[in-house]
Amino acid sequence: AVVSTQSTGAEREDVYELIARNIAPSIFGSEDIKKSIACLLFGGSRKRMPDGLTRRGDINLLLLGDPGTAKSQLLKFVEKCAPIGVYTSGKGSSAAGLTASVMRDPSTRCFVMEGGAMVLADGGVVCIDEFDKMREDDRVAIHEAMEQQTISIAKAGITTTLNTRCSVFAAANSVFGRWDDTKGEENIDFMPTILSRFDMIYIVKDEHNEGRDTTIARHVMKIHLNREQATGEGEMSIEMLKKYIAFARAKCGPRLSDASAAKLAHRYVVMRTSARKHEHESSRRLSIPITVRQLESIVRIAESLTKMRLQPFTTDADVEESLRLFQVSTLESAMSGSLSGVEGLTALEDQEEVRKVEKQLKQRFPIGSQVSESRIIQDFTKQRFTERSVKTVLNIMIRRGELQHRMQRKVVLRVK
Repeated sequence: AVVSTQSTGAEREDVYELIARNIAPSIFGSEDIKKSIACLLFGGSRKRMPDGLTRRGDINLLLLGDPGTAKSQLLKFVEKCAPIGVYTSGKGSSAAGLTASVMRDPSTRCFVMEGGAMVLADGGVVCIDEFDKMREDDRVAIHEAMEQQTISIAKAGITTTLNTRCSVFAAANSVFGRWDDTKGEENIDFMPTILSRFDMIYIVKDEHNEGRDTTIARHVMKIHLNREQATGEGEMSIEMLKKYIAFARAKCGPRLSDASAAKLAHRYVVMRTSARKHEHESSRRLSIPITVRQLESIVRIAESLTKMRLQPFTTDADVEESLRLFQVSTLESAMSGSLSGVEGLTALEDQEEVRKVEKQLKQRFPIGSQVSESRIIQDFTKQRFTERSVKTVLNIMIRRGELQHRMQRKVVLRVK
């Protein structure tokens, strides 16, 4: 009965729009993010090559931005409607809690292995809130789990590999709490290695717009006044959506058609060329380079769009929509400079100034000394150095582990 109902749903031409509308209907706006979440829930096709290697089909999504933009609510909704959903918060998660840990059994005194959140979410979605609050060491632990989709354990005589074939949906705030356009790349405290593992990255800003604010306020009031009204007439229920997602993931494994593959290959070359041109004009490298990893991301998005319609091969429309979603998310974020690494500076003069500031900073403050960050900035600006260069040097040294923040980021301690 479920299959017949789902088949009739898949026959609708607007099934993609229908599913996107039913992703957290109580949250206003964020249409592109909801469409990306729909792609994440359905996922692409996992491929096993003749040489034994595999290509992941799961889509990873990262939301970066201001508080109060319903990021956590979207995470909670995905946990609820995914076939297997595990929700965890970055602050309360360690590397062992996300991957796996080896413990001694109290009764037998033997070592036993316990799977973490990503192992438990095998075949589903793991939602990580407050991703920026995680320690850097813990974030590095999920690198293998996100791309190779396995976790290798070699502890206490136990050597094994666990599967983590799950999508990662993460939400994070800016370093400054709210997104600051003037600070650019300083808003983000992530390494390019972790950013490149996300198929789509959205920067969510809480922009002031009177018309939009009025619409949102009415929408919120409407929800509070009429709690029973969850979705409109003829929309899918969460149970129906969950069944449809589980059915599509189990029964449908679409592939790229020849025409779609040729079109995608051409567009990939165009994207690489434009990225190289952008790097040449700005004299800095993008921290999210357009590589084969990003090309595979677009393929996975196109396959997930085809999977929603339960079709065997992708169409031109699927490829166009996947390219558009990639454009409005990762490509737009990378090109705007908002996700550029702190090493990337605009001109050679800036790089020279940074080198001078770093040299002076190391001479003036020996290892073990604590200095107020505001005092450092004040001293160097008196010497005609720009405030941006001083802050860039501090950020670079903190990333290298040479400096550490103390007393609520007001004081810096030189470690090495």
